[in-house]
Amino acid sequence: MRFLYSQWRPDSETDEQKLEQLTSLFSYLVVQTSGDVQEALEWLKQLAEEYGLFDENMTMDELINKLREMGLIEDADMGIQLTNKGIQRIRQDALHEIFTSLKKAPTGGHETPFTGKGVDRLSETRKFNFGDQPTNIDLTSTLTNAFRRDGIDEFTLKEEDLEVYETEHQTTCATVLMIDISHSMILYGEDRITPAKQVALALSELIMTRFPKDYLAMVVFGDDAKLMSINELPFLTVGPYHTNTKAGLQLARNLLRRKGSANKQIFMVTDGKPSAIFEPNGKLYKNSFGLDPKIVNKTLDEAVACRREKITITTFMVARDPYLINFVEELTKANQGRAYYSSLNTLGEFVFVDYIRNRRKKFSGGR
Repeated sequence: MRFLYSQWRPDSETDEQKLEQLTSLFSYLVVQTSGDVQEALEWLKQLAEEYGLFDENMTMDELINKLREMGLIEDADMGIQLTNKGIQRIRQDALHEIFTSLKKAPTGGHETPFTGKGVDRLSETRKFNFGDQPTNIDLTSTLTNAFRRDGIDEFTLKEEDLEVYETEHQTTCATVLMIDISHSMILYGEDRITPAKQVALALSELIMTRFPKDYLAMVVFGDDAKLMSINELPFLTVGPYHTNTKAGLQLARNLLRRKGSANKQIFMVTDGKPSAIFEPNGKLYKNSFGLDPKIVNKTLDEAVACRREKITITTFMVARDPYLINFVEELTKANQGRAYYSSLNTLGEFVFVDYIRNRRKKFSGGR
């Protein structure tokens, strides 16, 4: 038996690397198709034929079988569908995609710049103060102080000998990510909902894996606002809806009110001005033309209510509509929050840099 080996090149890919790349591409396509696995596979097949993604070592049928073996997809009565593991893989791929695109971002965890009675132990030590936890006493430094004063033969231990490890405060953060699902998010041939979903998927994976004590809720808003579970995110679609920003902010504020976290914040991703509110009788009042004072004022009232409850609103605009910009300026002023215009390919960078930075903002307790 004879084997033929091609010359190794730095850009050569192993079968495992190729499978990993194809799986990540499949994850992205599933987000674009709102969880329709069959459609995502059809798109992948077309891309493979156009760009030569498959070879004798990996065919389309073999990839599908690999996805089954990995537990990412399964056969069901309605066809092939995602598994819970597949949904988790989508979140992981979204997180990886966004973080590898960050050029400069804060490193490390969510520590505050304060030391004192905290959670994570540092290598530095200091003199013991009344109220310090005994479990934080540095035995080596303490005994060294005692031996240095009296020697080994006449060992005594005094309070001034005690040294404790410095501890670092870690804040918790309660975040609501609001996603606009009005019809304009897919109008004019521009897909704005897929990047928004990718950010939500990645942010949820970040929090669940690195900051499990943090709270994250997903609120989508169109004619009305509703809470969504993380597992529903890949299947999120837009609808023939107006933009009821007030309802989204109100639901987000109600969710955050129940949390005792020092940092409470709302990240709102939108491409349009508010165009709907509910009237006291429950009827939906709509006006898509210009900035309707009746709608705008009620929405700004909600922004003020958030400010009074110490909830910061950060708005990420994925369009340059002058009406949207004017409204967001007023919203930011009313809430004393922040606003960014972000292109669709940098939305994740803005959100993640801001999220990590915001967790350092507030501190309570300690010395």
